[in-house]
Amino acid sequence: MSNSVSKSNSIVITGAAGFIGSCLVSFLNSRGFENLILVDEFERNDKLDNLRNKKYTHKTERDLFFEWLHQNKPGIDFVFHLGARTDTTEFDYAVHQRLNVEYSQDMWNYCVLHNIPLVYASSAATYGSGVLGYNDDHDIVNRLEPLNPYGISKNEFDKWVLRQHSAPPFWAGLKFFNVYGPNEYHKGRMASVVFHAFNQVKQKGYVNLFRSHRPDFKDGEQLRDFVYVKDVLHICLWLMETRPHSALYNLGTGKARTFYDLALATFAGMDILPDIRFIDMPEDIRDKYQYFTEANMDKLRNAGYADAFYGLEKGIDDYVKNYLITGNYY
Repeated sequence: MSNSVSKSNSIVITGAAGFIGSCLVSFLNSRGFENLILVDEFERNDKLDNLRNKKYTHKTERDLFFEWLHQNKPGIDFVFHLGARTDTTEFDYAVHQRLNVEYSQDMWNYCVLHNIPLVYASSAATYGSGVLGYNDDHDIVNRLEPLNPYGISKNEFDKWVLRQHSAPPFWAGLKFFNVYGPNEYHKGRMASVVFHAFNQVKQKGYVNLFRSHRPDFKDGEQLRDFVYVKDVLHICLWLMETRPHSALYNLGTGKARTFYDLALATFAGMDILPDIRFIDMPEDIRDKYQYFTEANMDKLRNAGYADAFYGLEKGIDDYVKNYLITGNYY
């Protein structure tokens, strides 16, 4: 089977009006792909600008998508299933079960039936507190203990995938770490720390970071693997074009950085002297808070992905100067 994706057949992107999905639409457009089928909840006005001036052939509401497929039977070369309920503060598991597990199972089964390669969004939230590390080994998936319903739902789908005897011709589940970048204006509380830091500085002149409630971490030195969305886009395209071994893959940078570093980089991007203050972490999240996440990126590297990742300072500088300050979209 050829790995080439024709410009005539369609690429499906779910979550297409969201943060990563809309960036992927723009990125694929820049590579000459305009035959895109976009799937999302399109009635939200706060996401309209994410798709402005982008090229695609069809838009279909998420809940009508499979019915639309049945009626229209489009030729599909590839599916990027990025749509999900991503709110980590949504504690009604039934919502996550329906949107993140059952809908994803339907997508998988459709791709199996029609022999369509599939890339889907998993999450680093599947790793929970990180007691088993951050290795994308399949043999630990059943032992992971995510800390919230969102993470549980993502891990439940990963577990289901690994049990399947029938699979798409190629599939990859991407365990996204802390992705930041343009087109997240609509995300509210769930937007990246960079987005919130920028807006705090703009409104107040300073940034609040959480104090540490553990003796082994200084205030603001909690660590995350922050990955710029432009790196995510390059990896998505690389997976579509090269189709390495089907697997779960971590998608971070492989280098954890502190929130303090992130705040300094945000001030630098705004050309403002840093003013960083510390506040107590809300008690309701203290026992579920990750003090350290860092993607082991060996599997993706060994599969052949060789591009360098944006460093934190370079990524934040690009995001702040070219998008946040100007209000531009990607």
